[in-house]
Amino acid sequence: MPDRLNEMDIGLLKAFEALMEERNVSHAAERLSITQPALSGRLTRLRRLFGDQLFVPVAGRGVVPTPRAEELGRTLPQLLSDLRDFVGHAPTFNPAESNREFVIAGYDNPAIMLGPDLVPALTRTAPNIRMTFVLPDPETMAQKLDRGEIDLVIGSPGMADEGLIARKLFTDRFVTAQRRHHPRGTHPISLDEFCRCEHVVVSNSGHGYAGSVDRSLDELGRSRRVSLSVQSYALAPAIIANSDHLCTLPSRFLRRFESTLDLFTPPLEMEAIELYALWHPRMKDDPAHQWFRHQVLDIAQG
Repeated sequence: MPDRLNEMDIGLLKAFEALMEERNVSHAAERLSITQPALSGRLTRLRRLFGDQLFVPVAGRGVVPTPRAEELGRTLPQLLSDLRDFVGHAPTFNPAESNREFVIAGYDNPAIMLGPDLVPALTRTAPNIRMTFVLPDPETMAQKLDRGEIDLVIGSPGMADEGLIARKLFTDRFVTAQRRHHPRGTHPISLDEFCRCEHVVVSNSGHGYAGSVDRSLDELGRSRRVSLSVQSYALAPAIIANSDHLCTLPSRFLRRFESTLDLFTPPLEMEAIELYALWHPRMKDDPAHQWFRHQVLDIAQG
């Protein structure tokens, strides 16, 4: 059986409503801001759709509804009310009352750089929301973004090639850290001394003893002594604070640990670091998501 809904449109429903309430074709047409012939055309379509006259002309009294029209008229107000709500509802977000959960995917380096400032800022304006930091899984991240299980990814701009929207959070530079009272002292470090010292490298994969520092050293025809590789950024400062190893990481990260570490400029040129927030285009107009990403951007750039 063909779906008769395909023959219906809002114009027909509005015409039915106007005729039910006005009981006069000219008044109904004026109410709808259309001509009487246009309204008559809509009434013809309604009659064909329902197989009923619906509205019958009565001399001197306009039109009167048939029993079928009376029956339909009893359900029409709620139907039109639901349709008006459907097309007219503007979603809103009140952070002070929301208990929504927001999920950020990122390695512990950006989490440590953003989290300590972001959490108290959100707590002040949205005390009932929940926030989760998760490690990004390259194999499932795209699907989780599609399903809305991840709100933001914090990472490199290259991830935007996957169709994500990207906004730069900040640009950072590398600094080198050593423990307080390190035997080499606190004077600026030379390249020779830098290469002689023991180093810790952070490897997201959990393997490897080389990183961006080593690529920069390669360009100078030099190398350093990397004797320890860790997968966690958070572990590196604890190790540095209790050993003679050096570690070269983003400034914004290491400054969180200035109370136990000495920081200084590494003796080689290194490219600046750019960190981005990325999100799925499906969330672009969601009010809650708009609020959340603005909070993240403000904290990162503030």
